[in-house]
Amino acid sequence: MFPLLAKKYLTLWFRHYKIKMGHLTLEQRYKIETYHSLGKRIIEIADYIGKDKSVVSREIKRNSDGRNGIYKASLAHRKAQKRHQIKPKKLTFTPEVISNVKQYLAQDFSPEQMVGRAVLEGKKMVSHERIYQYIWKDKRAGGNLYKHLRTKGKKYRKRGSSKDNRGLIANRVDISKRPQIVEKKERFGDLEIDLVIGKDHKGALLTINDRATGLLFMGKIDSKEAKAVETKTIELLKDWKPLLHTITSDNGKEFANHEQLSEKLAIDYFFAKPYHSWERGANENLNGLVRQYFPKSSNFESITQDQINTVINILNNRPRKRFGFKTPNEVFALKMNENRRVAFKT
Repeated sequence: MFPLLAKKYLTLWFRHYKIKMGHLTLEQRYKIETYHSLGKRIIEIADYIGKDKSVVSREIKRNSDGRNGIYKASLAHRKAQKRHQIKPKKLTFTPEVISNVKQYLAQDFSPEQMVGRAVLEGKKMVSHERIYQYIWKDKRAGGNLYKHLRTKGKKYRKRGSSKDNRGLIANRVDISKRPQIVEKKERFGDLEIDLVIGKDHKGALLTINDRATGLLFMGKIDSKEAKAVETKTIELLKDWKPLLHTITSDNGKEFANHEQLSEKLAIDYFFAKPYHSWERGANENLNGLVRQYFPKSSNFESITQDQINTVINILNNRPRKRFGFKTPNEVFALKMNENRRVAFKT
Protein backbone atom coordinates (compact mmCIF):
# COMPACT_ATOMS: atom_id res chain seq x y z
CA MET A 1 0.00 0.00 0.00
CA PHE A 2 2.75 2.42 0.96
CA PRO A 3 4.61 2.08 -2.38
CA LEU A 4 1.40 2.95 -4.25
CA LEU A 5 0.91 6.09 -2.16
CA ALA A 6 4.55 7.04 -2.63
CA LYS A 7 4.26 6.60 -6.40
CA LYS A 8 1.07 8.70 -6.48
CA TYR A 9 2.74 11.41 -4.40
CA LEU A 10 5.81 11.48 -6.68
CA THR A 11 3.60 11.68 -9.76
CA LEU A 12 1.72 14.66 -8.35
CA TRP A 13 4.98 16.32 -7.28
CA PHE A 14 6.57 15.96 -10.71
CA ARG A 15 3.43 17.28 -12.38
CA HIS A 16 3.46 20.30 -10.05
CA TYR A 17 7.22 20.81 -10.67
CA LYS A 18 6.73 20.68 -14.44
CA ILE A 19 4.00 23.33 -14.25
CA LYS A 20 6.08 25.56 -11.99
CA MET A 21 9.20 25.32 -14.18
CA GLY A 22 7.61 25.06 -17.64
CA HIS A 23 7.48 27.59 -20.49
CA LEU A 24 5.62 30.87 -20.10
CA THR A 25 2.58 31.75 -22.19
CA LEU A 26 1.96 35.18 -23.71
CA GLU A 27 -0.84 35.73 -21.15
CA GLN A 28 1.59 35.03 -18.30
CA ARG A 29 4.10 37.44 -19.79
CA TYR A 30 1.49 40.21 -19.86
CA LYS A 31 0.84 39.55 -16.16
CA ILE A 32 4.57 39.77 -15.47
CA GLU A 33 4.71 43.09 -17.36
CA THR A 34 1.80 44.50 -15.35
CA TYR A 35 2.97 43.35 -11.91
CA HIS A 36 6.61 44.29 -12.63
CA SER A 37 5.57 47.84 -13.68
CA LEU A 38 3.69 48.18 -10.35
CA GLY A 39 6.89 47.39 -8.46
CA LYS A 40 5.88 43.96 -7.24
CA ARG A 41 8.65 41.68 -5.98
CA ILE A 42 9.76 38.66 -8.02
CA ILE A 43 8.42 36.22 -5.43
CA GLU A 44 5.00 37.94 -5.50
CA ILE A 45 4.83 37.86 -9.33
CA ALA A 46 5.78 34.21 -9.32
CA ASP A 47 2.99 33.44 -6.84
CA TYR A 48 0.43 35.36 -8.95
CA ILE A 49 1.16 33.43 -12.17
CA GLY A 50 1.86 30.03 -10.57
CA LYS A 51 5.52 29.78 -11.51
CA ASP A 52 8.74 29.37 -9.58
CA LYS A 53 10.52 32.63 -8.71
CA SER A 54 13.61 31.49 -10.69
CA VAL A 55 11.48 31.29 -13.85
CA VAL A 56 10.26 34.86 -13.43
CA SER A 57 13.69 36.19 -12.55
CA ARG A 58 15.29 34.55 -15.59
CA GLU A 59 12.46 35.73 -17.84
CA ILE A 60 12.94 39.40 -16.89
CA LYS A 61 16.73 39.22 -17.22
CA ARG A 62 16.77 37.46 -20.59
CA ASN A 63 13.84 39.07 -22.37
CA SER A 64 13.76 42.70 -21.27
CA ASP A 65 14.51 45.41 -23.83
CA GLY A 66 18.30 45.52 -24.19
CA ARG A 67 18.30 49.27 -24.76
CA ASN A 68 16.37 50.51 -21.72
CA GLY A 69 15.91 47.41 -19.54
CA ILE A 70 12.10 47.67 -19.60
CA TYR A 71 10.17 44.41 -19.69
CA LYS A 72 7.50 44.29 -22.43
CA ALA A 73 5.42 41.15 -22.84
CA SER A 74 5.15 41.27 -26.65
CA LEU A 75 8.90 41.82 -27.10
CA ALA A 76 9.75 39.15 -24.52
CA HIS A 77 7.50 36.65 -26.28
CA ARG A 78 9.15 37.31 -29.67
CA LYS A 79 12.64 36.95 -28.19
CA ALA A 80 11.71 33.69 -26.49
CA GLN A 81 10.18 32.24 -29.66
CA LYS A 82 13.23 33.19 -31.74
CA ARG A 83 15.56 31.64 -29.17
CA HIS A 84 13.52 28.45 -29.23
CA GLN A 85 13.63 28.30 -33.05
CA ILE A 86 17.43 28.51 -33.24
CA LYS A 87 17.98 26.18 -30.28
CA PRO A 88 19.61 22.93 -31.45
CA LYS A 89 16.99 20.21 -31.62
CA LYS A 90 17.71 16.65 -30.59
CA LEU A 91 17.50 14.46 -33.67
CA THR A 92 16.47 10.84 -33.35
CA PHE A 93 17.73 7.93 -35.42
CA THR A 94 14.59 7.62 -37.52
CA PRO A 95 14.18 5.16 -40.42
CA GLU A 96 14.83 8.09 -42.77
CA VAL A 97 18.15 8.88 -41.05
CA ILE A 98 19.13 5.19 -41.07
CA SER A 99 18.42 5.08 -44.80
CA ASN A 100 20.58 8.16 -45.38
CA VAL A 101 23.42 6.68 -43.31
CA LYS A 102 23.34 3.42 -45.25
CA GLN A 103 23.31 5.25 -48.59
CA TYR A 104 26.38 7.24 -47.58
CA LEU A 105 28.09 4.14 -46.14
CA ALA A 106 27.58 2.41 -49.48
CA GLN A 107 29.76 5.19 -50.92
CA ASP A 108 32.31 4.65 -48.10
CA PHE A 109 31.75 8.09 -46.56
CA SER A 110 33.08 8.54 -43.05
CA PRO A 111 30.51 9.53 -40.37
CA GLU A 112 31.88 13.08 -40.37
CA GLN A 113 31.57 13.23 -44.16
CA MET A 114 27.99 11.97 -43.88
CA VAL A 115 27.04 14.80 -41.54
CA GLY A 116 28.71 17.47 -43.67
CA ARG A 117 27.29 16.15 -46.92
CA ALA A 118 23.79 15.84 -45.44
CA VAL A 119 23.89 19.55 -44.61
CA LEU A 120 24.78 20.39 -48.23
CA GLU A 121 22.10 18.10 -49.62
CA GLY A 122 19.39 19.03 -47.10
CA LYS A 123 19.05 15.50 -45.72
CA LYS A 124 18.23 14.58 -42.14
CA MET A 125 21.20 13.33 -40.14
CA VAL A 126 22.40 12.76 -36.58
CA SER A 127 25.85 13.53 -35.15
CA HIS A 128 28.90 11.61 -36.34
CA GLU A 129 29.34 10.20 -32.81
CA ARG A 130 25.81 8.76 -32.98
CA ILE A 131 26.58 7.23 -36.38
CA TYR A 132 29.69 5.54 -34.97
CA GLN A 133 27.58 4.12 -32.13
CA TYR A 134 25.14 2.76 -34.69
CA ILE A 135 27.94 1.13 -36.71
CA TRP A 136 29.60 -0.47 -33.65
CA LYS A 137 26.23 -1.77 -32.44
CA ASP A 138 25.69 -3.31 -35.86
CA LYS A 139 29.16 -4.91 -35.70
CA ARG A 140 28.49 -6.42 -32.28
CA ALA A 141 25.29 -7.90 -33.70
CA GLY A 142 27.29 -9.55 -36.49
CA GLY A 143 26.73 -6.85 -39.12
CA ASN A 144 29.30 -5.61 -41.62
CA LEU A 145 28.62 -1.88 -41.84
CA TYR A 146 32.00 -1.23 -40.18
CA LYS A 147 33.74 -2.63 -43.26
CA HIS A 148 32.88 0.59 -45.10
CA LEU A 149 34.98 2.64 -42.66
CA ARG A 150 38.43 3.71 -43.74
CA THR A 151 40.33 1.66 -41.11
CA LYS A 152 37.53 -0.87 -40.48
CA GLY A 153 37.85 -0.08 -36.78
CA LYS A 154 41.53 -0.95 -36.56
CA LYS A 155 44.14 1.28 -34.95
CA TYR A 156 47.48 1.65 -36.68
CA ARG A 157 50.79 2.55 -35.12
CA LYS A 158 52.56 5.36 -36.96
CA ARG A 159 55.99 4.58 -38.30
CA GLY A 160 58.79 6.45 -36.60
CA SER A 161 61.99 7.75 -38.12
CA SER A 162 63.78 4.60 -36.92
CA LYS A 163 61.92 2.69 -39.64
CA ASP A 164 63.10 4.99 -42.42
CA ASN A 165 66.67 4.27 -43.49
CA ARG A 166 66.52 5.77 -46.96
CA GLY A 167 69.25 8.11 -48.08
CA LEU A 168 69.17 11.40 -49.94
CA ILE A 169 68.94 11.67 -53.70
CA ALA A 170 71.49 13.39 -55.93
CA ASN A 171 70.58 16.89 -57.16
CA ARG A 172 67.43 16.97 -55.06
CA VAL A 173 65.78 20.38 -54.60
CA ASP A 174 64.61 20.89 -51.03
CA ILE A 175 61.01 21.83 -50.26
CA SER A 176 62.25 25.06 -48.67
CA LYS A 177 62.86 26.35 -52.22
CA ARG A 178 59.32 25.61 -53.32
CA PRO A 179 57.28 28.76 -54.21
CA GLN A 180 55.14 30.10 -51.36
CA ILE A 181 52.03 29.99 -53.55
CA VAL A 182 52.08 26.19 -53.25
CA GLU A 183 51.45 26.45 -49.50
CA LYS A 184 48.23 28.38 -50.13
CA LYS A 185 46.64 25.44 -51.97
CA GLU A 186 44.85 27.82 -54.30
CA ARG A 187 45.91 26.81 -57.81
CA PHE A 188 45.52 23.52 -59.60
CA GLY A 189 48.73 21.77 -60.63
CA ASP A 190 50.76 21.63 -57.41
CA LEU A 191 51.07 17.88 -56.86
CA GLU A 192 52.28 15.37 -54.28
CA ILE A 193 53.42 11.86 -55.17
CA ASP A 194 54.03 8.61 -53.27
CA LEU A 195 53.79 4.82 -53.43
CA VAL A 196 51.41 2.42 -51.71
CA ILE A 197 53.24 -0.90 -51.41
CA GLY A 198 51.62 -4.31 -51.90
CA LYS A 199 51.81 -7.50 -49.83
CA ASP A 200 55.34 -8.88 -49.40
CA HIS A 201 56.59 -5.71 -51.16
CA LYS A 202 55.39 -7.10 -54.50
CA GLY A 203 53.90 -4.48 -56.75
CA ALA A 204 52.83 -0.96 -55.80
CA LEU A 205 50.33 1.77 -56.57
CA LEU A 206 51.64 5.16 -57.62
CA THR A 207 49.41 7.85 -56.09
CA ILE A 208 49.46 11.50 -57.11
CA ASN A 209 47.18 14.14 -55.62
CA ASP A 210 46.58 17.79 -56.39
CA ARG A 211 47.01 19.97 -53.29
CA ALA A 212 44.29 22.49 -54.19
CA THR A 213 41.49 20.13 -55.21
CA GLY A 214 42.42 16.75 -53.69
CA LEU A 215 42.06 15.15 -57.13
CA LEU A 216 43.65 11.69 -57.29
CA PHE A 217 45.68 10.13 -60.10
CA MET A 218 46.68 6.49 -59.55
CA GLY A 219 48.29 3.64 -61.45
CA LYS A 220 49.88 0.27 -60.80
CA ILE A 221 53.59 -0.45 -61.18
CA ASP A 222 55.20 -3.87 -61.03
CA SER A 223 58.47 -2.61 -59.60
CA LYS A 224 59.67 0.20 -57.34
CA GLU A 225 62.54 0.95 -59.71
CA ALA A 226 62.96 4.62 -60.51
CA LYS A 227 62.44 4.03 -64.23
CA ALA A 228 59.09 2.31 -63.65
CA VAL A 229 57.96 5.19 -61.43
CA GLU A 230 59.09 7.72 -64.03
CA THR A 231 57.22 5.93 -66.85
CA LYS A 232 53.96 5.58 -64.90
CA THR A 233 54.07 9.19 -63.65
CA ILE A 234 54.42 10.51 -67.20
CA GLU A 235 51.61 8.21 -68.36
CA LEU A 236 49.25 9.54 -65.66
CA LEU A 237 50.10 13.22 -66.09
CA LYS A 238 50.97 13.76 -69.76
CA ASP A 239 47.47 14.95 -70.71
CA TRP A 240 47.54 17.44 -67.81
CA LYS A 241 50.95 18.90 -68.66
CA PRO A 242 49.72 22.46 -69.52
CA LEU A 243 48.12 22.75 -66.06
CA LEU A 244 51.05 21.47 -63.97
CA HIS A 245 53.38 23.58 -61.83
CA THR A 246 55.15 21.59 -59.10
CA ILE A 247 55.41 18.08 -57.69
CA THR A 248 56.71 17.04 -54.25
CA SER A 249 57.78 13.60 -53.01
CA ASP A 250 59.61 12.02 -50.10
CA ASN A 251 63.24 10.90 -50.39
CA GLY A 252 62.66 7.33 -51.55
CA LYS A 253 65.09 6.01 -54.17
CA GLU A 254 62.11 5.29 -56.39
CA PHE A 255 62.02 9.01 -57.14
CA ALA A 256 65.66 9.18 -58.22
CA ASN A 257 64.63 10.03 -61.81
CA HIS A 258 63.16 13.35 -60.70
CA GLU A 259 65.23 15.33 -63.20
CA GLN A 260 63.85 13.33 -66.14
CA LEU A 261 60.31 13.81 -64.82
CA SER A 262 60.85 17.51 -64.39
CA GLU A 263 62.07 17.87 -67.95
CA LYS A 264 59.46 15.68 -69.68
CA LEU A 265 56.49 17.18 -67.83
CA ALA A 266 57.88 20.74 -67.64
CA ILE A 267 57.27 20.68 -63.90
CA ASP A 268 59.38 21.79 -60.92
CA TYR A 269 60.29 18.88 -58.64
CA PHE A 270 60.84 19.23 -54.88
CA PHE A 271 61.65 16.86 -52.01
CA ALA A 272 60.24 17.01 -48.49
CA LYS A 273 62.73 16.98 -45.65
CA PRO A 274 63.60 13.53 -44.30
CA TYR A 275 61.16 12.36 -41.59
CA HIS A 276 58.81 15.31 -42.31
CA SER A 277 55.81 13.38 -43.65
CA TRP A 278 53.48 16.23 -42.65
CA GLU A 279 54.99 18.30 -45.48
CA ARG A 280 53.02 15.97 -47.76
CA GLY A 281 50.10 15.64 -45.37
CA ALA A 282 47.41 15.53 -48.05
CA ASN A 283 49.16 12.66 -49.82
CA GLU A 284 49.66 10.72 -46.58
CA ASN A 285 45.95 11.07 -45.84
CA LEU A 286 45.01 10.06 -49.37
CA ASN A 287 47.13 6.91 -49.13
CA GLY A 288 45.15 6.02 -46.02
CA LEU A 289 41.96 6.30 -48.06
CA VAL A 290 43.45 4.10 -50.78
CA ARG A 291 44.35 1.50 -48.16
CA GLN A 292 40.65 1.16 -47.38
CA TYR A 293 40.26 -0.52 -50.77
CA PHE A 294 43.71 -2.07 -51.14
CA PRO A 295 44.78 -3.07 -47.59
CA LYS A 296 48.29 -4.19 -46.67
CA SER A 297 47.25 -7.81 -46.96
CA SER A 298 46.29 -7.32 -50.63
CA ASN A 299 48.16 -9.04 -53.43
CA PHE A 300 48.78 -6.10 -55.75
CA GLU A 301 49.88 -8.40 -58.58
CA SER A 302 46.23 -9.36 -59.14
CA ILE A 303 44.81 -5.80 -59.10
CA THR A 304 43.28 -4.77 -62.43
CA GLN A 305 43.12 -1.33 -63.98
CA ASP A 306 39.32 -1.46 -63.80
CA GLN A 307 39.57 -1.89 -60.01
CA ILE A 308 41.97 1.03 -59.79
CA ASN A 309 39.70 3.21 -61.92
CA THR A 310 36.74 2.34 -59.67
CA VAL A 311 38.64 3.48 -56.56
CA ILE A 312 39.81 6.66 -58.32
CA ASN A 313 36.19 7.46 -59.17
CA ILE A 314 35.02 6.76 -55.60
CA LEU A 315 37.68 8.93 -53.96
CA ASN A 316 37.35 11.79 -56.43
CA ASN A 317 33.62 11.85 -55.65
CA ARG A 318 34.00 11.49 -51.90
CA PRO A 319 33.25 14.67 -49.87
CA ARG A 320 36.12 16.24 -47.95
CA LYS A 321 35.80 18.24 -44.76
CA ARG A 322 38.39 20.82 -45.81
CA PHE A 323 36.30 21.65 -48.88
CA GLY A 324 33.10 22.18 -46.91
CA PHE A 325 32.20 18.58 -47.83
CA LYS A 326 32.40 19.20 -51.57
CA THR A 327 34.11 16.47 -53.58
CA PRO A 328 37.49 16.82 -55.36
CA ASN A 329 35.71 16.68 -58.72
CA GLU A 330 33.37 19.47 -57.65
CA VAL A 331 36.26 21.60 -56.38
CA PHE A 332 38.20 20.97 -59.59
CA ALA A 333 35.23 22.09 -61.69
CA LEU A 334 34.97 25.28 -59.63
CA LYS A 335 38.70 25.96 -60.09
CA MET A 336 38.43 25.53 -63.84
CA ASN A 337 35.41 27.85 -64.01
CA GLU A 338 37.35 30.47 -62.04
CA ASN A 339 40.27 30.18 -64.45
CA ARG A 340 37.98 30.57 -67.46
CA ARG A 341 36.39 33.69 -65.97
CA VAL A 342 39.81 35.20 -65.30
CA ALA A 343 41.00 34.36 -68.82
CA PHE A 344 37.83 35.85 -70.32
CA LYS A 345 38.26 39.11 -68.39
CA THR A 346 41.88 39.31 -69.47
